[in-house]
Amino acid sequence: MDNGWTDPAGGSPASPVAWTDLAGGSPAALATGAELVARWSEPHRRYHTLDHLAAVLAAADRLAGAAADPAAVRLAAWFHDAVYDGRPGWDEERSAQLAQARLPRCGVPPARVAEVARLVRLTAAHDRVAPGDANGEVLSDADLAVLGSPSREAYDLYAARIRQEYAHVPDEPFRAGRAAVLERLLAAPRLYRTPAAYELWEERARANLRAELAALRTGRP
Repeated sequence: MDNGWTDPAGGSPASPVAWTDLAGGSPAALATGAELVARWSEPHRRYHTLDHLAAVLAAADRLAGAAADPAAVRLAAWFHDAVYDGRPGWDEERSAQLAQARLPRCGVPPARVAEVARLVRLTAAHDRVAPGDANGEVLSDADLAVLGSPSREAYDLYAARIRQEYAHVPDEPFRAGRAAVLERLLAAPRLYRTPAAYELWEERARANLRAELAALRTGRP
C-alpha cells in the first residue's frame, strides 16, 4: 500500500491487508486507512496507539462469533479512538463523526455506517451497552480486554501509559479520578458481557483493578 503505510510481516490485525479486507482497496479506502494509521500514530499518544488498536482488533476477532455484524465491530474498532485528545465523550463523538464522513466514501452501506458510528459512541461509557446488544457487547469487551492482562507487569505497563497520557494532571487529582473509574468498574456485576470474554478475562481483570486501586490509595504510582 502507498502513503507510507507498511507492515512487512503483514501479521498485525491493524495491517494494511486487514484494513483492505474490511474496507476494500479503492483509492478512498486506501486514503482512509492511511489517515487512520496516522491518527493512531500521533506523538501525544502513549496508550491509545496502534498497539492498542491491534489488541482491540485481535480481541474482537476472538469474540467475533458473538457479534451480529463482525465487520461493523471491526470498523468501529478502527475508528473508536481515531480522534484522541484525552477528552472523554468529546473524543468518541468526534471519532464517530469521522467514521460517518469517511466510510461512505469507501462504499460502506449506510446502515453499516450508522451502526459503526453508534458503536464508536458506545465506547465513551461501557456501562451503557444494553443487554442483547451483540455488537456493542463484543466491542466493549474487546476494548476492555487489556484489563485482563495475564501478568501484573503487562497491566502495570498499561496503567503507566494511561498516566503518561494525563501527565498534565497533578498526581492527587489524577489518583482521585482514576480511583473513581476503577471503583465504578469493580462495582459492575460483570466487566465482560460475552460468555467467552467473561471466561477469559473477568477474574484476572478484577484482580488487576483491585491491585491498581490499592496502589492509588496508598499513594504509590
